[in-house]
Amino acid sequence: MEETIKSVLANLKISALNEMQNAVIKASSKSGDVILLSPTGSGKTLGFLLPVLSQLKQDKKGVQALILVPSRELAIQIETVFKQMGTGFKINCCYGGHSTRIEKNNLEHPPALLVGTPGRIAYHIRNTNFDVSTVNMLVLDEFDKSLEFGFKEDMSAIIYDLKNLNKRMLTSATNMEEIPAFTGVKDPVQINFLGKVPSRPAGLKLKIVKGKDKLDVLFSLICKYGDKATLVFCNHRDAVERISQLLKDKGLSHDIFHGGMEQDDRERALIKFRNGSHRILITTDLASRGLDIPEIEIVIHYQLPTTEDSFIHRNGRTARMNAKGTSYLVLSDTDHVPTFIKETPEFEELEENYPLPENTPWSTLYIAAGKKDKINKMDIVGMLLQKGKLQKDELGLIEVLDKSAYAAVRRDKINKVVSLVREEKIKGRKIKMAVSE
Repeated sequence: MEETIKSVLANLKISALNEMQNAVIKASSKSGDVILLSPTGSGKTLGFLLPVLSQLKQDKKGVQALILVPSRELAIQIETVFKQMGTGFKINCCYGGHSTRIEKNNLEHPPALLVGTPGRIAYHIRNTNFDVSTVNMLVLDEFDKSLEFGFKEDMSAIIYDLKNLNKRMLTSATNMEEIPAFTGVKDPVQINFLGKVPSRPAGLKLKIVKGKDKLDVLFSLICKYGDKATLVFCNHRDAVERISQLLKDKGLSHDIFHGGMEQDDRERALIKFRNGSHRILITTDLASRGLDIPEIEIVIHYQLPTTEDSFIHRNGRTARMNAKGTSYLVLSDTDHVPTFIKETPEFEELEENYPLPENTPWSTLYIAAGKKDKINKMDIVGMLLQKGKLQKDELGLIEVLDKSAYAAVRRDKINKVVSLVREEKIKGRKIKMAVSE
């Protein structure tokens, strides 16, 4: 296993495992179940994927390990990390909003590792789209969030059908008083790193901004730091929409992310945030955990978190690893700092009229074909450099999905690129390409 870990770390460009990941590997090497309690941003995904990898056998057919997660975004993130590990094992991803036909076709040649949301995995089991008898390891990732999202019934049905499990692993970013009996977890080794992580990252500053109208305060704050990657957290979807409407009216480029959106819209919002087309994402707590959103510099709590766990998870999106960041509490004149925030935040004065931030230097090109059309990143790079006449530094992050792809292109070049490639083909097919709205 030691050589495998070295190979995986090299592929992921990571120098060494952290203390938590080493503890999980040690605990998992023994028989018995494992519970991992560790906060957002601590490396849980790799922490459980390495023990999963150690259980997979090249000469065994069928799904050997199953990972259940609460959200589509987390499922995709785990799939992406596992592929980057370069294990040689097949992985598939199943989730709501994705084509059941495509998933069923994938399962006809079953992966060694299957990851998905409880509702969709339960659907495939009910329709006998894969053989559950070969599954010997189960991971319940972000289990507390799955319960919160109402997946208890689906998870219970799935676990009941998995008769040949010999190892169960449960991960959570919050402590639980008891583990529900339906999980089947018995006499587990518990690895608890929650108390070893401070309520905020070491590189994070905590500040307060205050005024009569919170929306005005928020707008001033966004304008002041409009050149930095910013997450604005709300407790409710209607607040997300209200802020978004204000920013639209002001002509400020941004995107939104919440559970009421279509899956494709959510996915596109994250892609454009990751590739730098937008610096501002207005969101609910759905974006506080399990998403691959790197290099956030500012977290704004427009609506105050209701619990300490929520506060920790939101702040965990910034100041990750050795980076620095700032977390702002937006208060009205009648608001008070929640009692679970023990430290005294620094007060920051805002001016009334900051200039409107300029758009980012990047825009996003939409390509109406993806993995299922046998198109990969290099196909897109070649087409955009050769036919689109782009220089390498004018092309940014490219993400290829099942049926579509998105490429970051310098904003001042994208319209010309679209006109140049409009009639071009990829893999012999004419494919629609346009600026992503």
